[in-house]
Amino acid sequence: METKNDQAIVTDREFIALLHAAQKNDPEAMLQLIDLFKEDIMRASQYIQLPQEDAVAEIVVELLEFIKGREE
Repeated sequence: METKNDQAIVTDREFIALLHAAQKNDPEAMLQLIDLFKEDIMRASQYIQLPQEDAVAEIVVELLEFIKGREE
């Protein structure tokens, strides 16, 4: 049985606009992007050998750094 896909549907144009806004440090755009990937982040955090809260935080930080194009 297939599971229901609860993720919000965003057009390509809206997604690109969110990416550009997040790259310009728009906090609302960053929160919307995190919300779009929330289910994937939660699923991936189960496979990291850290407490789930720490794993989620690490994934979110890495996502935002990737979006902003930082190389540290």
